[in-house]
Amino acid sequence: MNRREDVEAFEKVQAQLHGLYDEIVVFSKKNPDGAVNKFKLKFINQVLIDTNEILDNRNKPFADFDSFDEELLPTNSDVVIILSQYINCLEKFRSELIKMYGGVWYWMINGQQSDIRTSSPKKLIY
Repeated sequence: MNRREDVEAFEKVQAQLHGLYDEIVVFSKKNPDGAVNKFKLKFINQVLIDTNEILDNRNKPFADFDSFDEELLPTNSDVVIILSQYINCLEKFRSELIKMYGGVWYWMINGQQSDIRTSSPKKLIY
C-alpha cells in the first residue's frame, strides 16, 4: 500500500466481497444452478473490477478472468467459487501488508508502520 486511501479502498472492496459472498451462498444452497440476474451481476462485476485494480495481475486468482459476461449469466455456484477465490487472494495480499507491533496489527504503508489498525490475518477459505 502506498497511501491511506489505498487501505480504505482495500477495506471497502473486502467488505463488499464478503457481503456478496454471504448473499450468493444462500442462493447457491437453494438453487446452485440458478442464474444470477443481470441486476445483481452488475454489482458483482463492479466489485470484481475494483478488486482487480487493487490486486494487480500477480495477485489475482485467475490471470484471464476480470468479470462475468453479462450475456452469459453465471450460476449461483459459479459466482460463489469466484468470490471465494477473490476473498482468499485479498486476504493473502493483506497478510503481506500488515505487521504486528506490541500485540496490535497495523497496515504497512510504503514499508512503514502506519497508525491504521487491522485485524490479524485470517485463515483462508478452502
